Amino acid sequence: MITDKDYIEANLRLEKLLKILDDEGENEALNNELILVSDIIEAYEEKHHPIGMPKLMDVIELRMFEMKLKQKDLAVLLGTSASRISEIFKGKRDITLSLARSLHKKLNIDSDIILQ
Repeated sequence: MITDKDYIEANLRLEKLLKILDDEGENEALNNELILVSDIIEAYEEKHHPIGMPKLMDVIELRMFEMKLKQKDLAVLLGTSASRISEIFKGKRDITLSLARSLHKKLNIDSDIILQ
C-alpha cells in the first residue's frame, strides 16, 4: 500500500528526475527510475483521487460549445426535432438507440459515455 508519505516522496523525486534529465539528457537508469516513480504516483492517485466517467449531457454540451452549435443546430445535425433535444436536456426523455448512434458518429462521443 502506498502511503501519503510515499506519494509525497515520489512527487519530489519525480521533479528531481525531470530536472536531471533536462540538464543531462537521456539516461537509461534514470528513465527506469522515472517509470517506477510515475507508477507509484499513478497508483496512489487512482486510489485516492479517481477520475470518473463524465456525464453524457456534459459531453454533449462541450461538443456543442466546440462546434458552436445551439440546440436547434444539434437537432438538425442528429436528425431529430429541437423539441426532442430540449426534452432530453431537461431530463424528460431518454436517448434512443438511433440518437445514441448519431451522438457517437456525428459528435464523436465515446460509446462507454453514452451507455453509462
